[in-house]
Amino acid sequence: MKVLVIRFSSIGDIVLTTPIVRCFKQQKPGAEVHFLTKESFRSIVAYNPYIDKCHYMSDDLPAVIEDLKKERFDVVIDLHRNIRSARVKKALKVPAYTYDKLNFRKWMLVNFKIDTMPDKSIVDRYFDTIRPLGIKNDGQGLDYFVPGSAVLKNSDLPMSHWAGYVACVIGGSYNTKKLPVEKWREFISLIPYPVILLGGPEDREEGQQIAEGNSIKIYNSCGKFNLNESAYMVEKSKVVVSNDTGLMHVAAAFNKPIISLWGNTSPEMGMFPYFGYNNLNSTVAPNSAILEHKKLSCHPCSKLGYNKCPKGHFRCMKELNMNELSELVKKFWHVSQR
Repeated sequence: MKVLVIRFSSIGDIVLTTPIVRCFKQQKPGAEVHFLTKESFRSIVAYNPYIDKCHYMSDDLPAVIEDLKKERFDVVIDLHRNIRSARVKKALKVPAYTYDKLNFRKWMLVNFKIDTMPDKSIVDRYFDTIRPLGIKNDGQGLDYFVPGSAVLKNSDLPMSHWAGYVACVIGGSYNTKKLPVEKWREFISLIPYPVILLGGPEDREEGQQIAEGNSIKIYNSCGKFNLNESAYMVEKSKVVVSNDTGLMHVAAAFNKPIISLWGNTSPEMGMFPYFGYNNLNSTVAPNSAILEHKKLSCHPCSKLGYNKCPKGHFRCMKELNMNELSELVKKFWHVSQR
């Protein structure tokens, strides 16, 4: 059987598809698994041993479709569900299984704070999508494969961090998903461990503001390393503190202790750190904690995010308890030392 899995973006969403790819490859003898994503996310899928062939989309979707037609797929698994994936499915003319985004339920949660979302990870909802194919969740969690070219040397990091560090993921796709600089500074002042700040070039300036005056304890790596190198630093960390963003899911793939920080979005939508067995409420992962301001009447205010708080106060992030966060980090640090 030759299958095409579609997920165009983004980092975290693609990482969350990895159990589907692995289980399909392992549970369907002789299966040939192909993956379609955006060219900009090549580094996430290119080294996955469960994917036989990757296809990358830039601006020329018709050309990609013509190449896909030549593959003669038996089935399509659409884990993105948008206009472009619909065009691909229509062109390939084979049976397709399409993920239900539950957009109406998300809309009810955001607009009326009525939570009818299932208490399960988006990963388990992906498996619901392909249940007719007989593929079952193996409970092994997410995958992320760092190529040898991305393995860093000790000399790439300060000597002060060689014995261990807390990885702080300060980036985010929207400002309302990012813990403010002053809150990061407050938190880091409360812990006795070295810290590495992780993010893209766009986070470099905020990283400098966080590290200002404390450059020995805090190493600002934002913009210095590519995605796979950053993933390697996540893998080698003792504890990860992360906004709701892609590296949070990479950390889960490495089974790292994670404290995730939630601003205007909500883990109830199924995007919380996933380890292969946990849901949000009844089966909580022992090496994961969620910090979220659930008492706000305006929370959550979006399924994605905004450039600035619609209410102007940004209380969902500004009122997160940094003492609680620091105590969680200390607890997880000692567990990771055992």
